[in-house]
Amino acid sequence: MKIILIFISPLAALIFSPLFSGIINKVKAFISGRKGQPLLQVYYNLFKLFKKGTIYSSTTSWIFRISPVLIFTFTLAATAFIPVLQIHTGALFKGDFILMLYLLGISRFFLIISAMDTGSAFEGMGASREAFFSALVEPVMFICLINIMKVAHTDSLAAALLDPMTSNSIAMFFSAIPLFILLLVENARIPFDDPSTHLELTMIHEVMILDNSGPSLGMLEYAASIKLWLFSLILALLVIPELPFGLLIKTIVLGLIMIIIAIIVGIIESIMARSQLFRIPQIIFGAGVISFLGFFIITTDILVW
Repeated sequence: MKIILIFISPLAALIFSPLFSGIINKVKAFISGRKGQPLLQVYYNLFKLFKKGTIYSSTTSWIFRISPVLIFTFTLAATAFIPVLQIHTGALFKGDFILMLYLLGISRFFLIISAMDTGSAFEGMGASREAFFSALVEPVMFICLINIMKVAHTDSLAAALLDPMTSNSIAMFFSAIPLFILLLVENARIPFDDPSTHLELTMIHEVMILDNSGPSLGMLEYAASIKLWLFSLILALLVIPELPFGLLIKTIVLGLIMIIIAIIVGIIESIMARSQLFRIPQIIFGAGVISFLGFFIITTDILVW
């Protein structure tokens, strides 16, 4: 049963993650008074990219060529540690969250070195910013996930997210807020980055993939959608209330919560502007303070509301 569940989560990410991005784009268009793209436009864009050919610069090496495949593979593999179906089957293994974060870290590493491999000053600038922000984000992410597992008294993130005690605990509040901030940072969303801009000086993620084309660009865009899906799924599992219903109803409620998260992200991107670069570390530091406060409260046995 565990083996089946391991494959269900990546399969769900492959199928629904582009739709999740489409919901965000639709919300942004609605708020700005436009009709906007169809919900399935992201699927169509990916299909077009995978049909095209790939052009490589003479400056790039084999690192640039294999990086999109590795980035997509590692990002998709990270989704296997976050359950979509709320079935208590026990832990995958102790410390599974560490492997999940390392898979995301390896994915980021190849994204950075592939950007630097192009020899472009703009892509090198984006890689430098990505490395700097990741150094600030990763400790906060570790603390938030440790808080969740400490409340559930388990060493497995998958088991902790399925524990009803987690959503009833004060850890939910002190982990959900930092995790939502990290969701925006890690996925290059406003106010930390603008995924729709075309100004290289202000981009972080998008500037690192400017030299990619065809299937390579498609895999990078797909990986970005999967990563957004992954962080939203963690947040949804954290805040979902305990429900005395069957598996189907629980899965539908989980999906509705994720749609709400997508709508909130779309609203934020519609009403806010991109923050100044020097303010971004301050916001991440604030998220870290909240997570540390949650860790302190949890360790003093103040576990439930």
